[in-house]
Amino acid sequence: MDGLETTRRLKTDDRTGQVPVIATAHAMAGDEQTALDAGCDEYDTKPVESTRILGKLDKVLQRT
Repeated sequence: MDGLETTRRLKTDDRTGQVPVIATAHAMAGDEQTALDAGCDEYDTKPVESTRILGKLDKVLQRT
């Protein structure tokens, strides 16, 4: 099972549907939309930069 399938399962389960998910991947065309379509709350490209990912984490946590 890959991360996208894991996210789909988390997001469709009432017990885990509110768990925030931030996907990270190497920048390939369509990856961000694929991750968001799977239910990811945010997306970031690799290499992950700490200030950028912390900003996305803060954004996701403010929504909950």
